[in-house]
Amino acid sequence: MGSLFRSEEMTLCQLFLQSEAAYACVSELGELGLVQFRDLNPDVNAFQRKFVNEVRRCDEMERKLRYLEKEIRRDGIPMLEIPGEVPEAPQPREMIDLEATFEKLENELREVNQNAEALKRNYLELTELKHILRKTQVFFDEMADPSREEEQVTLLGEEGLMAGGQALKLGFVAGVILRERIPAFERMLWRACRGNVFLRQAEIDTPLEDPSSSDQVYKSVFIIFFQGDQLKTRVKKICEGFRATLYPCPEAPADRREMAMGVMTRIEDLNTVLGQTQDHRHRVLVAAAKNIKNWFVKVRKIKAIYHTLNLFNLDVTQKCLIAECWVPALDLETIQLALRRGTERSGSSVPPILNRMETLEDPPTYNRTNKFTSAFQNLIYAYGVATYREVNPAPYTIITFPFLFAVMFGDLGHGAIMAVFGFWMCYKEKPLQAKKIDSEIWNIFFGGRYIVLLMGLFSMYTGLIYNDIFSKSLNIFGSSWRQNYNESTLTTAKSLQLNPDSMDYLQHPYPFGIDPVWQLAEANKIIFMNAYKMKISIIIGVFHMLFGVCLSLWNHLYFKRRISVYVEFIPQILFLLLLFFYMVLLMFIKWTSYGPSPPNFDDVRTSGYCAPSILITFINMMLFKTDPNMRTDCDDTMFAGQMGLQKFFVIAALMCVPVMLFGKPYFIMKEQKARASQGHQSIEASAENGTAGGAPVPASAHHDEDITEVFIHQAIHTIEYVLGSVSHTASYLRLWALSLAHAQLAEVAWNMLLRKGISTLIIIHTLSTCRAACRTRRRTCACGRCRWRTRSSPRSRGTCCSGKACSPRATRAASTCTWCSRAGPPSPSPSWC
Repeated sequence: MGSLFRSEEMTLCQLFLQSEAAYACVSELGELGLVQFRDLNPDVNAFQRKFVNEVRRCDEMERKLRYLEKEIRRDGIPMLEIPGEVPEAPQPREMIDLEATFEKLENELREVNQNAEALKRNYLELTELKHILRKTQVFFDEMADPSREEEQVTLLGEEGLMAGGQALKLGFVAGVILRERIPAFERMLWRACRGNVFLRQAEIDTPLEDPSSSDQVYKSVFIIFFQGDQLKTRVKKICEGFRATLYPCPEAPADRREMAMGVMTRIEDLNTVLGQTQDHRHRVLVAAAKNIKNWFVKVRKIKAIYHTLNLFNLDVTQKCLIAECWVPALDLETIQLALRRGTERSGSSVPPILNRMETLEDPPTYNRTNKFTSAFQNLIYAYGVATYREVNPAPYTIITFPFLFAVMFGDLGHGAIMAVFGFWMCYKEKPLQAKKIDSEIWNIFFGGRYIVLLMGLFSMYTGLIYNDIFSKSLNIFGSSWRQNYNESTLTTAKSLQLNPDSMDYLQHPYPFGIDPVWQLAEANKIIFMNAYKMKISIIIGVFHMLFGVCLSLWNHLYFKRRISVYVEFIPQILFLLLLFFYMVLLMFIKWTSYGPSPPNFDDVRTSGYCAPSILITFINMMLFKTDPNMRTDCDDTMFAGQMGLQKFFVIAALMCVPVMLFGKPYFIMKEQKARASQGHQSIEASAENGTAGGAPVPASAHHDEDITEVFIHQAIHTIEYVLGSVSHTASYLRLWALSLAHAQLAEVAWNMLLRKGISTLIIIHTLSTCRAACRTRRRTCACGRCRWRTRSSPRSRGTCCSGKACSPRATRAASTCTWCSRAGPPSPSPSWC
């Protein structure tokens, strides 16, 4: 139980391991997770340590595994989780097998990827060529049209159409370009060729796959007509600059058809080869996906072991490794057993040696946790790690954190939802852990499942105190109020209010929590709840801070810091008690001394009319100020001697500040002078006796701190405490603010969402019920006004909507259905709806 409230007692040990048994022993210690090794080679470079080559081999294996993992994720292949327990670290000789396996998989996968990329590139070229042949045929057919002669005249000129009595033919190039580059490509052609080229382009409807990135790209087919070799060279350079791919395109239609048929045949063959390549790649990745998680764990464990071995030191014989480690004192026997198991696994005949060492260094902090307390301990670690053997605040956080949340989130309905969610995660703990979901948000919720469960339970408790369930109240014990409003006021007034100074209040409180009648007092409900929750927040905050200061007393007594008790704890607790705890006492005095005063009560001084403001009273107390009493019927103070007592409290609290500031440095300086004088006297005595002539004086266990640093540290600590006491007290008002915000948002959610949704569901259910009733054959009610119909026999008597007995009535004339308003045939049992 002691380890739960305080960090574990640690001891420094020296460990001697044989070289052949070191790997197995460190592996066993790593599985325990109870040992923290020290670096015995701080001045040695990381690249000059003994096991640096093994660490590099592990890095290389990790790189190959990451490559395999990337390819597996790209194909969307699920990776199997590790069944059962996490595998142990493999033996050093197994590293060679793992390296060979990873090397084979990587080479095979890279070769398959290269072949697949080459095949895809070839397939892309053939596909583009297929589209070029198909689109250019359309272009040539259009150019063969007689109506296109005007374009040839424009491009070549009338005198250029005939040269030597023969018709000139235009040269052309065809290719494929990215669709988004077409506008710029067309402008460049026009400007560079001065309008002497003719460009036609058509979009490829289906996207094409880029073989290098596997992205889907949209391209367009183009054909450019020109005259002369100079323009041909210029056009090709422009196409090269825009990364357009040019393909040979025959001029004769028969040649184009023959080439298209050959291209289609090659595409079909490539599809077959590509399918076989993808199947082979998929089989390789599926086989790797079955073990990749297991391989990752093994490689990382091997790397961690060799990284730890690099912290060890070699003895002069180079056959023994020496290590120093911090271990929990209670687990020494467990560690000895683990070392023995490691020695047996390695087959070494020399047992390891574990010796305890005496040291003055500060040990590391180790808090033992379980699955319930680990989430709360991580919450504490988020703010800081306590010093060795200090009080561990995590056990108290198990209560305070969910409760403070519940003060802000007090709602029986919302808390029940949260509690059910937390209970489900705790109940399904093992199946959910086995799934190992990768979602970061889910892992945060699942890691804090016990926090969520407790927050839900505490929210249900505070929801009962607030009497709030989805912004509504429960009248369990009966209200302590009676209403004197008439019926018209209750039905027509938009907002009502409760007046405690009237006979409406029955002068006895609601047994548990808030009276449900306040839910109806729209006019002053917020005012009442604000005052209540604001004071509750301050009371909880002050007691919370007092509890934290009392924990420091436990630390001072445990470490036997008597000076800190006198010059730190006592001034701190007095500062809180004289100022903020006194403010809390004023709240209780106000609650008990002032109350409702109906007309038959004669003492006005104890009524709510004379109740002073606690905030104004506290401000006047700090400023040594007294406001004039404007209410002559009321007392000036809440109790006799209040003003003098408040002045004494403020002066005493201010006197605590210099004690906190200068007390500890003064006593530390005094102790240092006393130790210095004692050391000087001991040296003189030894010199007179002649027993220690020339012998060095042993170092003292006490390290004298620089008094300047002590003053600076104490000044920072004092300022932080004094200002923190004020700011923390104000910060606890967030409990009130967030509680008010949650209550108002819950009311908005009820009015705008839940109530309308429930009303809609009721209407839908009612309509469906009545339509089903109309479809059922029955006779109408004798009263002639019945909208609800029973499924009883037509000859039996039913119950009318007005609550009166009704009898079947024959309907022989055409009538109208009540719900669908459709006329029906004259029938004794209408069923037309």
